[in-house]
Amino acid sequence: MTRVAIVGGGVAGLAVAALLRRHGMPYRIYEQAARFTTVGAGIQLSPNGVRILHRLGVGPTLREHGVAAESIETRRWDDGRLLCAVPHGEACVTDFGAPYVLIHRADLQRGLVGLLPAADLGLGRRVVRVSEDDERATLHLADGTRDTADLVIGADGVHSVVRPALIDDSPRYSGYAVWRGLLPVDEVPALGRVPRVLFWFGPDAHVTYYPIAARQTVHVSVVRAQSVETDDPGVEELIAALRGWHPEVRRVVGAARGVGRWGLYDRDIAGPWHSRRLVLLGDAAHPTLPYLSQGANQALEDALLVADLLAADPATALDRYERARRPRLAEVHRQARHRADLFHLPDGPAQRARDEELARQVDLNHLRWLYGHDPDADLAHGAPTGGGWLGPDHRFRD
Repeated sequence: MTRVAIVGGGVAGLAVAALLRRHGMPYRIYEQAARFTTVGAGIQLSPNGVRILHRLGVGPTLREHGVAAESIETRRWDDGRLLCAVPHGEACVTDFGAPYVLIHRADLQRGLVGLLPAADLGLGRRVVRVSEDDERATLHLADGTRDTADLVIGADGVHSVVRPALIDDSPRYSGYAVWRGLLPVDEVPALGRVPRVLFWFGPDAHVTYYPIAARQTVHVSVVRAQSVETDDPGVEELIAALRGWHPEVRRVVGAARGVGRWGLYDRDIAGPWHSRRLVLLGDAAHPTLPYLSQGANQALEDALLVADLLAADPATALDRYERARRPRLAEVHRQARHRADLFHLPDGPAQRARDEELARQVDLNHLRWLYGHDPDADLAHGAPTGGGWLGPDHRFRD
């Protein structure tokens, strides 16, 4: 039976481990952190990801700690004018079999960790590179030791240490950075009463906030153009940069706690994503800018397909996975980069045309290709960019 080493203990790595475990396949996770901690902020899980998490058994975590978004609203940066409001709520469950869930990344991570025996987690095991030959894959660890496996899955993000064994490229800085923080829901009580995602679009920046942690906490993020990634402006400078924005935006951003900054990176869609004994998934394979909120969701789709294919036929699994996933991921990647421009337009003709298009988005039809996708449909229908969904047997249930 194939022995699998999984590099990375984030959403992608934990999910593929849990799926392999359900298939009875031996695996071990290599995670450089010595322990799982409460780090990060909010994450948006669209129905295509939630269905997979429910199938894994993470439904109780989503119900206890997550928040089902009633809608996604977009507003203008200065006067707060509503540009569009797309109902989600029950419409997501009816159309796609699962809600749109807002959750703290650490809560989701704990839910996934809870599916796995502690002995399989391999904490404090930092892989610095991987290699392979005809007989095995080798993991070279920071402490100078080496481990071997039949297959290494690189689930270690945009700065993957597995990727260089397959692809000679570097992360691409997008010209934008994101500041993320948290604040009590009492600062934005309306989000506790009617949970939703709020976007504010403005020149060279956009702001997002939504409730998480069972409606007790609000996640806030500010994406701003920043030509030099190494600059690290503080919160005061961030507030100053939002001069002229709507008072609510400035108040919410000013109330955020524990604010951290991250440069936003992606890579071109390149390949191959696999060799005989190595395979990439999630951001290690196709790092994508966050403007479709699909990083974790696409990693879950990858994990489901890789695990199912490995269990069915290891000899053909990696080639079938890559051929099936490439068209969809190329479209997600393209649309995410396109939104990097659309979200941050200066006031003018292009901005007005964008807002007119947003006003026509009154239901979920424009998101059907994204939310309704079933990874298994890629195999059945020649890898389309959109597909069916998992059907009534996989509907999210309370």
